[in-house]
Amino acid sequence: MQFEGNISSKFPKLGTTIFTVMSAMAREHDAINLSQGFPEFQPDSRLLQAFESALRSGNHQYAPMAGWLPLREAIAAKTEKLYGQNVDPETEVTITAGGTQAIFTAIAAVIHEGDEVIVFAPAYDCYAPAIELVGGRPVFYNLSAPDFKIEWEKVKKLISSKTKLIIINSPHNPTAKVFTASDLEALEHIVKGTNIMLLSDEVYEHITYDNKPHQSVLSRKLLAERSFVVSSFGKTYHCTGWKVGYVIAPQNLMQEFRKVHQYNVFSVSTPAQVAFAEIIKEEDMYLSLSSFYEVKRNYFRDALKASRFGLLECEGTYFQLASYDQISDAKDVEFAKWLTVDKRVASIPISVFYSHIPDSRVIRFCFAKEEETLKRAAEWLSKI
Repeated sequence: MQFEGNISSKFPKLGTTIFTVMSAMAREHDAINLSQGFPEFQPDSRLLQAFESALRSGNHQYAPMAGWLPLREAIAAKTEKLYGQNVDPETEVTITAGGTQAIFTAIAAVIHEGDEVIVFAPAYDCYAPAIELVGGRPVFYNLSAPDFKIEWEKVKKLISSKTKLIIINSPHNPTAKVFTASDLEALEHIVKGTNIMLLSDEVYEHITYDNKPHQSVLSRKLLAERSFVVSSFGKTYHCTGWKVGYVIAPQNLMQEFRKVHQYNVFSVSTPAQVAFAEIIKEEDMYLSLSSFYEVKRNYFRDALKASRFGLLECEGTYFQLASYDQISDAKDVEFAKWLTVDKRVASIPISVFYSHIPDSRVIRFCFAKEEETLKRAAEWLSKI
């Protein structure tokens, strides 16, 4: 049975995301899946016990639209401790169905027809479609391998009278770069005295390496007062499938955010929120995350030393970029598919994170996997 009428969606040229495509190819060809960014291991038993307790305690009905208040209060306390920002849990914190929903909702809340949004590419692939869906126009600042450095004076030249929002992401997916204090200082100079808002995607806030601190916009008053800050429980607690995150924003921005949130989600899993309200008090679970993943990063990089891949710097997230220019002249999408089918290791080509196809041969591996998985993948990759 099929609808015979004329179909004209708002995204007629968009296909299935590369993450779905590569994961499906990995299953089809029995390849080691280092493509999609999800952990291979189970959440901490303390979280599972808290979730089970929440289930058995009868928390099965709708949570409040803004989120379970004890969880919002715990988030506010954590935010003040980590970033020195006093957040009102009643009016400035909202629990969301993961980071992607939070990003879409923030964009939908403040972007109007013709508004411009500055996006740093390569960029997480939900940014531009969300902007376009609500009538905005993404304006891209293209970062180049291997250092993906931002030249803020060039960013400033992209600002126009139509610029409404700047989207930033640190630690950055897919480049694994981390903002420095000087980056935030430069950003402050750009937005000071303007009405430009910020959307700060900080879902990997607890995953930085080599003693590099996470630079949150929440630590700077001028930036915090104009920002939607997105965080993810899924990334922090190894439970991406639970799809729970949150947004922090000043009251006037949050009012607009909730107007959209109440109609595209309304509320999020109650037992999960009850569990997180308890587990967020276990500070070691997020404070130890960087060292946990740093061990995996180092193991994977060491295991690939014998390969022909060139490993780019990895400052944060659980992604490792690798250049294959000593292996093949193929375009990265073609190379990633060949790697999956012939060599049984799935990756993500970074060209899909750009609005244009860059002239660089770089792919992304996810190392949020068990050591045995990383070992097998590295052995196969080293034989190329």
